[in-house]
Amino acid sequence: MTDTNFWLFLAAASLIAAIPGPGIFYVAARTLSEGRGSGFASTAGTALGGLVHVVAGSLGISAIILASAELFGAVKFVGALYLVWLGIKTFRSAGRALSLESEPVGDRRAFRDGVLVEALNPKTAAFFLAFIPQFLDPMGSNPTLQFIVLGAISVTLNTLADVVVVLMASATRTQLIGRPHLMRRLTQGSGVFIAGLGLSLALARRPANG
Repeated sequence: MTDTNFWLFLAAASLIAAIPGPGIFYVAARTLSEGRGSGFASTAGTALGGLVHVVAGSLGISAIILASAELFGAVKFVGALYLVWLGIKTFRSAGRALSLESEPVGDRRAFRDGVLVEALNPKTAAFFLAFIPQFLDPMGSNPTLQFIVLGAISVTLNTLADVVVVLMASATRTQLIGRPHLMRRLTQGSGVFIAGLGLSLALARRPANG
């Protein structure tokens, strides 16, 4: 990997990480509805889910899924259904008592949800397969290792952006925690938004060159 390619990649990946996307909206919604602990747990989960795509992409598994309409549709359907289920569950939990701190069990569940939401999103696989190869050095040694290193850097940058969003959403939640009616509406809105992300994933099309 040449120095020029690396710095170009770092600049592009940093810009992409700063642009609000489904991952940022997801962790923000979880933080607003369940608290900072849940937000950080969700962020860690989506990071691990992203690394799953990096490894799968380096091994060619993602390319196989994207090349098959049936596999792409199956992964997309499961991921979309899971997001919709999480959204409905969040909406229904809005009537429960809200506190500033999430219980450890809730954080573990948020981590698991984050892993599954990201790992079951074929759009993430498509992104890595379209973005990272542009910066690989074909004359360099071990392109698989190059792919993994660049993918890990991209996931790290995305995670840092998510952490900033969690802190901002947590501060907003703290200001509203003493207003139960508004917090209930906010939690319901978060649930609707998460379910909406699931519906948008369900409508995603397989890349034309897949």
